[in-house]
Amino acid sequence: MIRNHFKSDPEVLIRAVRNFRNKRILVFGDVMLDRFIWGAVSRISPEAPVPVVEIKTESTRLGGAANVASNIRSLGGIPVPLGVIGNDFEGDRLREEFRALGAPVGGLVVDRDRPTSIKTRIIAHHQQVCRTDREDRSPISQNVQSRIAEKFNSTLQSVEAVIISDYAKGLISSALLRRVLPQAKSAHKIVCVDPKMKNFAVYKPATVITPNITEAEQASGITISGNRDLLRAGRKILSDSGIEHLLVTRGEEGMALFESESRVTCIPTVAKEVFDVTGAGDTVISTLALSLVAGLSILESAVLSNIAAGIVVGKLGTASVTPEELLGAIRDQH
Repeated sequence: MIRNHFKSDPEVLIRAVRNFRNKRILVFGDVMLDRFIWGAVSRISPEAPVPVVEIKTESTRLGGAANVASNIRSLGGIPVPLGVIGNDFEGDRLREEFRALGAPVGGLVVDRDRPTSIKTRIIAHHQQVCRTDREDRSPISQNVQSRIAEKFNSTLQSVEAVIISDYAKGLISSALLRRVLPQAKSAHKIVCVDPKMKNFAVYKPATVITPNITEAEQASGITISGNRDLLRAGRKILSDSGIEHLLVTRGEEGMALFESESRVTCIPTVAKEVFDVTGAGDTVISTLALSLVAGLSILESAVLSNIAAGIVVGKLGTASVTPEELLGAIRDQH
């Protein structure tokens, strides 16, 4: 049975947003840079049937797990990033960007054998023309794994929750998760996971996992074309993984929260206009973790995350949400 009707108290949500301030969240995952090249197209290349983009401006922003950290900071929290960078210009740039956020950089482990991940998007007339990636997706070495695990365990006591932001770039593995997740459980920390591996059981004992609809289909082996399929898929994921809560993000259809196999709530989207979905999942998991730390229930946290996602998809490029925007949107919803 799926619930479609529920009512959240706006004052409770507003108090929670105000309590985001200075909450420390460990962000463990694939940090990267997002580079944007903005331009205009007025002709087709004579060399090949492709548009010629005349570059006007360029910008660089935090991407991947680093964008999760950026979202946490934008919402008033303090991100504590833990990830791998290369011994290169982009790695130095990531450090600078984190310092500008006021985030500690001691958790950025340098791997001299791999580059810092960077995604370059070329955008003309508000349309993405193409994207280029420079990265190494092979698994990290045993030595780097050990260094990461040590930093995870030494940082755990100074944070209030953990976000695992898996972008399948070689850092997050079942072997490494077996080394760190039991430590998080022993320390009674909230653990929120944005997954990439098909076997969600590797993320146990997470508090909540937040796959999109495609990831939920891959994990369950069920094609989701309606609520009945969604129920079957969600219940199978909970049963197979042993994870406490499941939040499936469904694009324009909003979200579905499985608090258990029998307690399922559909949360309709509140986006006024979907302009760009880049980084929306990062906003969802950042808001979710901060909401749980601020004392909201899992359902209230999902509702607030849905409101935040509705704001960020109305912005172009890798974006984040401010407490003022979130407070305004809560008031608009009620």
